[in-house]
Amino acid sequence: MNDEQIVRVAARGDGVTASGRHVAGAAPGDTIAPDGAVIPGPHHATPPCPHFGTCGGCSLQHLDDVALADFVRERVTGPLIAKGITISEVRPVHLSPPRSRRRASLRYTRMKSSVTLGFAGQGSHDLVNIRSCEIVTPRLFDVMTAVRGLVAKWPKPKLSGQVELAEIDQGIDVLITGLAPSSVAEHEMLSAFAETQGLARLSIDQGYGPETQYEPVPVTVSFGDVAVRFPHASFLQATTDGEAALAAAAREALAGARMVADLFAGLGSFAFHLSEPGRKLYAAEAARDPVLALTQAANARQLPVFAEHRDLFRNPLQADMLSRFDGLVLDPPRAGAEAQIAAIAASSLKRLCYVSCNPATFARDARTLCDAGFELKTVWPVGQFRWSTHVELASEFVRAS
Repeated sequence: MNDEQIVRVAARGDGVTASGRHVAGAAPGDTIAPDGAVIPGPHHATPPCPHFGTCGGCSLQHLDDVALADFVRERVTGPLIAKGITISEVRPVHLSPPRSRRRASLRYTRMKSSVTLGFAGQGSHDLVNIRSCEIVTPRLFDVMTAVRGLVAKWPKPKLSGQVELAEIDQGIDVLITGLAPSSVAEHEMLSAFAETQGLARLSIDQGYGPETQYEPVPVTVSFGDVAVRFPHASFLQATTDGEAALAAAAREALAGARMVADLFAGLGSFAFHLSEPGRKLYAAEAARDPVLALTQAANARQLPVFAEHRDLFRNPLQADMLSRFDGLVLDPPRAGAEAQIAAIAASSLKRLCYVSCNPATFARDARTLCDAGFELKTVWPVGQFRWSTHVELASEFVRAS
């Protein structure tokens, strides 16, 4: 068997040779020796994290930024090419920097005095005890470490649960399951922990929903200059700079539009970034708490944003209503927006910005739009989940009059 060279990275992160051989941990330009050894090439990077290879949080730390950007671009464009869709322009890939992730979901277990807190292992449900992390913000990591100490001191020898962390305007928001405070001393322990760590909010979920234990001032997250109340476990883009890149794409794609719809609006991350004098916005979201928070923020600033509680999977906006808008932005979950896209295709809407976290369902929906006369003008690939196979994108569709 001769040496083979890695020519690309597959969707799950394996290096692939021209013959189709998959090799874990290999980067484009690496050489695979006959015995299977990986001889590093020009794009093979030294992973910065000691947990790489066991922790499931990252799978691409062995790629340099050139190879990582190529991977993100190919993950975005590959499914479109497979669907026969022409892209007029693909913008340079935006990569979020290390230590910029502002939210994280972890698990923990405790047996007597031993606490394990971290992410699931690669390809398994085993928990990897995280002692360093190259993806979350330094402040988020400090709080992760402090939560480990809290669990270790909790007056019960056997525990397990989850920790949800988000960095918001006032600091770190922490939601913990698996702790069940039942005495004054235990409630005081939680309050003292939150105060010592300077948390924005500390909440406990005992199976009946989040219960706030500590919140010195109402917590918010800002989109542009608009502060929005932050309901427990609400969705945020993974990084602030990734959010900014996607919002900039939406502003460019919808420049000049006077009546704009924001579908799957969440807390209004696009609606408020798109707000400008003379523009009216409609926002639709299925979750009730984000709609209330969005409405409250818009009213407080007297912004022309109307929010509706609406399940766009079961009850998509229909063609007659869609035709009233000059432009539209939508950011659906990974399943895409098949029913809503069908209604858009049947409308007379001329411009939309589709933001997606799943290139496969995006390509499916893009095919429907192109078949209805839209042209895919621009795609912005965004790698805000650094060193992960998970990618984001924004896109501009235009239909001729």
